[in-house]
Amino acid sequence: MMVGNHVSHSNRRVKRRFYPNLFTRRFYLPEEDRWIVLKVSAAGMRTIDKKGLSACLKEAKAKGYINKY
Repeated sequence: MMVGNHVSHSNRRVKRRFYPNLFTRRFYLPEEDRWIVLKVSAAGMRTIDKKGLSACLKEAKAKGYINKY
């Protein structure tokens, strides 16, 4: 989450928050022949499409983002 200002047409500034673009998606894991549910961002889904689900899960586990899947 980031914090910034909402600036109106009259240039008044009011604090606002920028939230990540998160989605709850099911992904099929063929190595384990099962579906898993992940809460991922739009950029995360693009990374999964590019690298593959298994590689992304291994990388996330190595970096400490997830404990299990």
